[in-house]
Amino acid sequence: MKTYGMFTETGNSAVSKIVECAETAGLPWFIVEKMLYALAETPPYSEATDTAVREAVWCELFGELE
Repeated sequence: MKTYGMFTETGNSAVSKIVECAETAGLPWFIVEKMLYALAETPPYSEATDTAVREAVWCELFGELE
């Protein structure tokens, strides 16, 4: 499983599901980011909006940051 900078394997799995959904549906970034913010509302996943996590998700979906 790919890691996204979450603190736990369960957290990385939750973010991975968001990435899979985004890839399948071709979601734009603003929707993906909203999904990460929604995930962060759940206490064990509060780091889902950390810069490292968001950058890892961006790179997975759209390529390297410029």
